[in-house]
Amino acid sequence: MEKLTILGAGTMGHSIALSAAWSGHTPTVYGINEQDVTNADKGLAQKLAVMADNGLFDENEAQAIRGRILFTTSLEEAVGEATFILEVVPEKLQLKRDLYKQLESLIDPSVIIASNTSGFKPSLLAEGMNHPERFIVAHFWNPGHLIPLVEVVNGERTQEEATARTMALLKAMNKKPILLNKELPGFIGNRLQYALFREAQALLDAGAASKEDIDAAVTYSIGRRLPVTGPLMTADMGGLDVFSAISNYLFEDLADDQRSGKILSQLVDQHKLGDKTGQGFYEWAPDVSEKINRKREQTLIQFLKNDLEQEG
Repeated sequence: MEKLTILGAGTMGHSIALSAAWSGHTPTVYGINEQDVTNADKGLAQKLAVMADNGLFDENEAQAIRGRILFTTSLEEAVGEATFILEVVPEKLQLKRDLYKQLESLIDPSVIIASNTSGFKPSLLAEGMNHPERFIVAHFWNPGHLIPLVEVVNGERTQEEATARTMALLKAMNKKPILLNKELPGFIGNRLQYALFREAQALLDAGAASKEDIDAAVTYSIGRRLPVTGPLMTADMGGLDVFSAISNYLFEDLADDQRSGKILSQLVDQHKLGDKTGQGFYEWAPDVSEKINRKREQTLIQFLKNDLEQEG
């Protein structure tokens, strides 16, 4: 079993630690200061309580999971016994590179360094590293303790051993890792997500329908199928001749914008950024935010329970 260290105690960092501890690992989580650690511990407690309330485990197991996670504000202590390090710091290229340089002065060349980046190519991140052969991307999806997918991406110089160890660790954490055959900006998940988001923006900008109806077109149709069949399997089930014919006449009319849409750009310029500012495409009063976030969390928990039942 790898000795996992997570560098970053924010939402993703402590959520990933929860997943690791739930699967029996004893992760160490590095926070930049005591307030960072306190916030992470509070977030961890809240997530464990919700999961216990929804029957994923009982209170005793929740306490046991919490007991397996060690927080520290000392980088040296965090990586001292690590065999696998997962970097979960903000998406700033130089910040990440500076951290890797510091890490390489503290750890053995056999220790894997993985980044949770959602978009940077691993070869770009690894520039300047002494041992780029042990560097890899392992992109968890938010919320990290409830979404099974992890995208694994090799850099140009990543060795097979690093890939194998990363895939083995993720499977041991009960995640669903997928391995990209080549480096692509945005990897797989975000490319698919933003293709849908681009078309949704274009439809809204064109006045084709209200924002509510555009969202409903997803949640009450393809959103119901996607948990079972992805786009390629869905095409198989519908008939490739049908999907080919529709592609041939529809692709020409689909959005191909190279920048954010008009309405989205206006909202950003007005600092209407969504849930975190109280207004975006929708109004986000505190009670509305709590309701929607709770509903999403409970839905994801139900999917996770279904996964566990099928695997059991």
